Amino acid sequence: MLPWIKLDETTMPGGGPLRLMQRGTEFSIMSGTIELMNSRLSGSEEQLATLSATRLAGRAGLRILIGGLGMGFTLRAALDCFGADSEIVVTELVPEVVAWARGPLAAIHGASLDDPRVGIHQGDVATAIGAGKPFDAILLDVDNGPDGLSRPANDRLYSAGGLAAARAALAPGGHLAVWSSAPDAKFTRRLRQSDMTVEEIAVRATRSGKGGRHVIWFATRPGRRA
Repeated sequence: MLPWIKLDETTMPGGGPLRLMQRGTEFSIMSGTIELMNSRLSGSEEQLATLSATRLAGRAGLRILIGGLGMGFTLRAALDCFGADSEIVVTELVPEVVAWARGPLAAIHGASLDDPRVGIHQGDVATAIGAGKPFDAILLDVDNGPDGLSRPANDRLYSAGGLAAARAALAPGGHLAVWSSAPDAKFTRRLRQSDMTVEEIAVRATRSGKGGRHVIWFATRPGRRA
């Protein structure tokens, strides 16, 4: 078996080391010993966008916020699912992750970052959530789940205050979607206390429907967009 090669390493603001690894044609982004994403496992991250688009079907001029660029799986799926009149804001805290997208991972990202619908917000997703006009969907994949494994400051996104901020940033009928590598009963309870309608969906890690089981929560703000 081919060995893993470290291509680059950086430090996350308020977190630990982040490493880009390669083994043959396979890439991995790791936080310490925790694998945050792998180029072979894109299925559940893509469903974050595709399931979101299903819930917003028939609406025009959608405004979407994606928290976390990663390997671009959610972004590319969003570009496939949302219309030409949509606006997609991608937030990424770590500058090197954007550099990797245009460098070693360019073949994976393709032309997604240059799509005219896409804007990159370099910084914390919490700042983007609270800025500008409302979003029709906020898609969060900034960690391995609500526990803030790679960056403790991420915990505030999933706190009662963070959920209230996300709800306030949604247009009526819009939703917050949160990806996690595993279920989290405490987070589910917090979501249900946030005055939003909540669905918890189990998804597979790969496009083939195999691999590990991940979780996506959809929390929808009541009402209809004007």
